[in-house]
Amino acid sequence: MESIIIIVFVLGYLAITLEHNLKIDKLIPALVMMAVCWALIALSIDTFPQWFDSAKHTLLDNFGLLGHEEKMHLMEETLLHHLGKTAEILVFLLGAMTIVEIIDYFDGFATIKSFVKTKSKGRILWIFAFLAFILSAIIDNLTATIVLISILQKLIHDRDVRIWYAGLIIIAANAGGAWSPIGDVTTTMLWIGKKVTTGHLFVYLFIPSLLCMLVPTFIASFLPAFKGKIDNPDSGEEKPKSKYSAIMLYLGLAGIVSVPVFKTVTHLPPYVGMMLALGIVAVFAEIYSNRKFAMSFDADEDADHQGHHSPVHKSLSKIELPSILFFLGILMAVAALESLGILFGFASSLQDNMPMLGTELHHAGVSDLVVLLMGVGSAVIDNVPLVAASLGMFSEPIDNELWHFIAYAAGTGGSMLIIGSAAGVVAMGMEKIDFFWYLKKIAWLALIGFLVGAVAFMFTRTIF
Repeated sequence: MESIIIIVFVLGYLAITLEHNLKIDKLIPALVMMAVCWALIALSIDTFPQWFDSAKHTLLDNFGLLGHEEKMHLMEETLLHHLGKTAEILVFLLGAMTIVEIIDYFDGFATIKSFVKTKSKGRILWIFAFLAFILSAIIDNLTATIVLISILQKLIHDRDVRIWYAGLIIIAANAGGAWSPIGDVTTTMLWIGKKVTTGHLFVYLFIPSLLCMLVPTFIASFLPAFKGKIDNPDSGEEKPKSKYSAIMLYLGLAGIVSVPVFKTVTHLPPYVGMMLALGIVAVFAEIYSNRKFAMSFDADEDADHQGHHSPVHKSLSKIELPSILFFLGILMAVAALESLGILFGFASSLQDNMPMLGTELHHAGVSDLVVLLMGVGSAVIDNVPLVAASLGMFSEPIDNELWHFIAYAAGTGGSMLIIGSAAGVVAMGMEKIDFFWYLKKIAWLALIGFLVGAVAFMFTRTIF
């Protein structure tokens, strides 16, 4: 039965990877895979020889001697445990997404456009690279990419020029998301899973992530695509933005950034701090919206609420729920493999058979090569299940360098293919970037950045 469950997982994983070819949203195979895996476990609970205790991160003793009712009770407890851990991540993401949508409701991101006052292609490249690196660490790499490409579309009309910038934005956004606990879904998973802390994540990964962004950007600045000046640095008249746009931008970003601080002070799970931040931002959003509030929906065109009685309701309606359901499906499906001890066994075989390349991971028993391969793998397949699997495979303590290397590799490795990260996929959709164009023009830059950052990490972990 274990073999059948693994086959179901592999087929679901394959359907997720080939979503563009199959024309099926990846949330569908993720949810089906989750439900089928757990259904097979429930129907065949008596046939499994072992069970993995996620709380103690070890195989349960004498599982085979338990009765049917005891095994079913244990399975239900395990399922509830994993659902709770998954819900922490999903509620956290819902809060962050809502704050970003509230900022966008007040046209807050238009404020960023004022930073670009040059016609030089090279300078614009550096401005957007640093903006992507910093913004992605605050509002996550996916949202940062959407925001910056939207601004880029207003600055540069020539799509052939613009897609070059989009390619470098993907690299910079993924690099920026790796060193922040709220910058990338995979890093957030490691943070909420109590594998990394904010301080150590910054200390270990900031320099490698910065180099991962700087080196490709520096090389790209010498390419013909970034020479000369752009013809249309400004698209003309912009629609008037809300007078509260700048306030809401800084308030929203401050709210998201305060979450790690809240966790450090209170030791409560991160989603609690995110809900507090959302509540505070929502209060100001309602106040600013109500200043131009009309009691009917036929409101003045200049009103901030744009015909909607609540900016919070409007923002919640724009949340990307398919992504939330995808994370639910994939994380719970991986939890099924973990519960049967399959991931634990796979990790043990890796540790026994892979060569040791690094000197600092001898006590961890995990090769640098394994993590580097995981980074390359994240460019081909989704990095969320890869990191979810690593959580079940390895039992190293919090802030072990293994977890930081996994955070870096999974976060930045996806830049090597345009389908390898959420930032790349959304850029592909927004600019209709061809897969092979990216592979030919941008992938080698991403690979260089990834390797330079990985080497830098191997040095920084020996210092700190």
